[in-house]
Amino acid sequence: MKAISSLSSIFSRRYSISSIIGILSTFGTGQMLSGGVWDAASHALREPESFWSIQHVAVYVGVSMIAISAILGLILLKKYNLDKFLKRGIQLIIIGSILQIISGYADSVSHEIFGIDGLISLSHQPLEIGLILTALGGFFIIKHHSSPTTRTLLPLSTVILLLSVLWLGFNLALLIGGVILCIPVYEIFSSGCAIL
Repeated sequence: MKAISSLSSIFSRRYSISSIIGILSTFGTGQMLSGGVWDAASHALREPESFWSIQHVAVYVGVSMIAISAILGLILLKKYNLDKFLKRGIQLIIIGSILQIISGYADSVSHEIFGIDGLISLSHQPLEIGLILTALGGFFIIKHHSSPTTRTLLPLSTVILLLSVLWLGFNLALLIGGVILCIPVYEIFSSGCAIL
């Protein structure tokens, strides 16, 4: 009887932690997206920018939430044998988190060397790919979670995943459209075409 009780405790702990991982990853990605849009809007208003601007801090809060979910996921991967969807979701979150942290540091260095950049820069696109990976990881975990309460977040997780893909798509359209899009984009996003 004691073995069944401890087995049940391990099972519920694993799935409550996985629920936290999916929720942190989903909400962290949403926080990063809203902070990124806010930052882009501040470019339109030509507000001064620094590494510690309130818009950037909003993005860093999202990155922190995702990093915490990645650390919890790493612990879960080491301790338990997980089903394939949970394992894949955690792996995506870990890879996405690493991409975001490295890109964030590269963006900071880029700001120090080159000043304000636009939406299209070598440090932004890997960050946005990391966003998609963490959103997808959170989606996998929430979609295949055993808890019906956690699965109620599936519509929100889906919207955040779609918004992540759209954000990268918008930025790639700026890159591909180049000269045609640069004139209005420059006006909207300050130095949005500086890298082009």
